[in-house]
Amino acid sequence: MAAAALYKDAAAPVEARVRDLLGRMTLREKAAQMAQIERTVASPRAIAELGAGSVLNGGGSAPLPRASAADWARMVDGMQRHALSSRLAVPILYGTDAVHGHNNVYGATVFPHNVGLGATRDAELARKIGEATALEVRATGIHWTFAPCVAVCRDPRWGRCYECYSEDTEVVRSLTTIVSGLQGQPPADHPHGYPFLSSPRVNVLACAKHFVGDGGTDKGINEGNTICSLEDLEGIHIRPYPDCISQGVATVMASYTQWNGEPLHASRYLLTDVLKGKLGFKGFVVSDWEGIDRLCEPRGSDYRYCIAQSVNAGMDMIMIPFRFEKFLEDLVFLVEAGEIPMSRIDDAVERILRVKFISGVFEHPFSDPSLADIIGCKEHRLLAREAVRKSLVLLKNGKNQKEPFLPLAKNVKRILVAGTHSDNIGYQCGGWTIAWNGDSGRITIGTTILEAIKESVGAETEVVYEECPTEATVETGEFSYAVVVVGEVPYAEWLGDRTDLSIPFNGSDLISRIASKVPTLVVVISGRPLVVEPQVLDKVDALVAAWLPGSEGMGVTDCLFGDHDFLGTLPVTWFRSTDQLPINARDASDDPLFPFGYGLKMFRGRSTINNRIGQAMIGPFVVSLKSVYQKLKLQVKSWPLLAYHYCCFMENVISNSAPWNDTIAGDRRHRSYLVNILKFDSGSCCDIDGLYLE
Repeated sequence: MAAAALYKDAAAPVEARVRDLLGRMTLREKAAQMAQIERTVASPRAIAELGAGSVLNGGGSAPLPRASAADWARMVDGMQRHALSSRLAVPILYGTDAVHGHNNVYGATVFPHNVGLGATRDAELARKIGEATALEVRATGIHWTFAPCVAVCRDPRWGRCYECYSEDTEVVRSLTTIVSGLQGQPPADHPHGYPFLSSPRVNVLACAKHFVGDGGTDKGINEGNTICSLEDLEGIHIRPYPDCISQGVATVMASYTQWNGEPLHASRYLLTDVLKGKLGFKGFVVSDWEGIDRLCEPRGSDYRYCIAQSVNAGMDMIMIPFRFEKFLEDLVFLVEAGEIPMSRIDDAVERILRVKFISGVFEHPFSDPSLADIIGCKEHRLLAREAVRKSLVLLKNGKNQKEPFLPLAKNVKRILVAGTHSDNIGYQCGGWTIAWNGDSGRITIGTTILEAIKESVGAETEVVYEECPTEATVETGEFSYAVVVVGEVPYAEWLGDRTDLSIPFNGSDLISRIASKVPTLVVVISGRPLVVEPQVLDKVDALVAAWLPGSEGMGVTDCLFGDHDFLGTLPVTWFRSTDQLPINARDASDDPLFPFGYGLKMFRGRSTINNRIGQAMIGPFVVSLKSVYQKLKLQVKSWPLLAYHYCCFMENVISNSAPWNDTIAGDRRHRSYLVNILKFDSGSCCDIDGLYLE
């Protein structure tokens, strides 16, 4: 009786299994492993006969309208059965864009988009969201999510800024903990750069994207050109990737963009020399959707050229997604013609097989039906609600500091709720929700802000809702106050590129009309700052940035009505007008409406620059003062005996340091400073409460 193949032995070392399986594969089988195809073309022939290595669903592509977890799992399991019937029984990896929860699945928990998580500055929260997302993804039989996006958005005109945690590299780096949430925490002795997955039952493969510089394109144009030095590319855009790699991130997706004119999908220097060489990444690199097609004009017209350029540059798996047989024929031809060396193919397939073995998909190829009820479960919705309230940034509270407008009273006679975004789950969730571009209306299960307000107020309080109230309603309604919720319509990728960032649907006019007659709170639902004209800001009594909060509207009202304080701080600079763009935290000569890191608290009456930044050595990060005369004060939550362990340093100031509970001033010439907070004794148990403007 012949011995079983080594690659089928779960007890054998991963690298031995990889070598054994690779040695058994034909060139055509290797080429097929490098292909990722869309689920609509993932036929039995494509998987079982031709051996496609991976399948994905594009945004909005689903097995059925409002498909359940069981529907998704049934589809993926069916494809897996075809894969296991192939000559070598190599399972597929199925990937999806679960970028703020399992957002393609009806009824799944939809978390705030990344820009909102950036406002929380909460690394542990990001990790927990990764854990919850992984469970819901595994409940549908899917192995791999194309997340997190670790781009650093430097220009809000870009249509993907909401997919970014911040304009600040250090904030982005701090939230890469979501990788360990998705994949599990690797042990301390885990080899650097080696892909990791803790459990195939509850974890999924992560994908750090988009390598690299996608957040820095000129004028914020999607798929544009990032014009910068290598020093800036490394210092701003590359830095989050080592953090992901140190956590064992399994895959990295290449960016559509160019760096100084060179397409990333064809950059051997960045994909091979930097990512795989200098950074030591040992997982595999996947292209973006039809990313290699963009290497020629018209797109994909010289497909062999596109394949050769990308594969020779270091691309391991190609997200084709439709022309599978053409790709297979052309890749085999290019290798046989000597235009792509066999060593490059072997390297790519080794990396893909390595990830497949560490994922456990050989031993656990099918879904776990016991996880089906985890989709949209109460525990995950409570976590999403926590994330929403921690992401809210209070920008204005009262027309003067002595008379705060928030929290709102719950027990009043009558309140007005207005605005396009008051009662619209689709608008709350934004793009990449059910559909690629998002949508309007009741697109999934969740609680709108209007519903949350009705749930929060007293039984005797009348809530009057009109999306665009008439003059008669406003003037004669005798409202105690109004809540006006406005913002952007959902968008994805290039459809979100904007030069006009005013509030859509004549939002400023609606706000002004209501605020002229009724005390008014404005909640802005958006993936980036929007223009708030001075006359509008003067009229409103309170202003809250809620970003794209997702399915749990109760998280908004948790703060509005005072059950929780506001904790969020701006992850991006809030500009006055688009004429200032691009504007970032270090642009001290500019005059933003609200600086990076700004955020008020209801119960302190002070602006929080950075709330609960944690116990470890923090910084450096940039603080923008509202005036050259303002000072900073570091406050510590601790017994006084322990608090001396913290000290605040401000760069380029003569008296540049101050212990806790003391103030530190700038040089009265600039408003923007590099600040560092140090903890001198790792044994201390005290915690930073916040850095405040005095």
